[in-house]
Amino acid sequence: MRYTVLIVLAIFFLIPFYLLLRNGLATEQDITSPHWTFFPSTLHFENISELFSDESVPFANSLLISALSSLATTAGSVLVALCAGYGIARIPYRWNGWVFGAILATLILPGAVTFIPTYTIVSFLGWVGNIWGLIVPGLFSGFTTFLFRQFFLNFPSELEEAARVDGLGYWGILWRIVVPNSLPIIAALAVVGFIAGWNAFLWPLVITGQNENAWTVQVSLSTFLTAQTIVLHELFLAALIAILPLIVVFLFLQRYIVEGYTQTGLKG
Repeated sequence: MRYTVLIVLAIFFLIPFYLLLRNGLATEQDITSPHWTFFPSTLHFENISELFSDESVPFANSLLISALSSLATTAGSVLVALCAGYGIARIPYRWNGWVFGAILATLILPGAVTFIPTYTIVSFLGWVGNIWGLIVPGLFSGFTTFLFRQFFLNFPSELEEAARVDGLGYWGILWRIVVPNSLPIIAALAVVGFIAGWNAFLWPLVITGQNENAWTVQVSLSTFLTAQTIVLHELFLAALIAILPLIVVFLFLQRYIVEGYTQTGLKG
């Protein structure tokens, strides 16, 4: 009974992937036909080359832009939040509580409140229409900083004290003691950040909407279904290709995700 339930649930979860694959390798007539077939009689693998050769949508370039911006944003935000979280948790200074309170205050504000001020700053810096406007605003995450701070509060201080006896300062302790023993939480937050950056739509649309060479994958996907054009088979195929990097990242790092939320981060 247990395996039966799991198989049934797995089938339900796999239905969207089946629809993407089925419709991505079909024609417009097969997709819109009232007579549904499990798979079209002929699978059109030439749809793949058609997708990447479509001059109206630079999909290959969009994959590259999404990869670069997501990786850079993830690496930068994790680095900034890691240092900030450790500083707040472990380095005593006068305004520690005020700084942490200000970071928490940013979590209360809805995104709509900070959207226009952020756009104004990005526009003033001349980053509208290029990749810097995608990367820099995402480097500062109050939520990631908060999680790192909570994690470091529970980190065994004995290890840091032993390192301090050996002559290491805060910076050396962070990179030589704390970070090697915090890889699970770092990997977990990096995966969450990468997925969020890859799936972002509204901000990339506003920043890069006038420059198709800076479109991300999500912006390119939206151009297949507009008031002027409807290209369903390319839309489904592009969506299938767009989720493949996320599946690969999750498969390779899922062990670290579980460990990051269930363990203290200490080795063996």
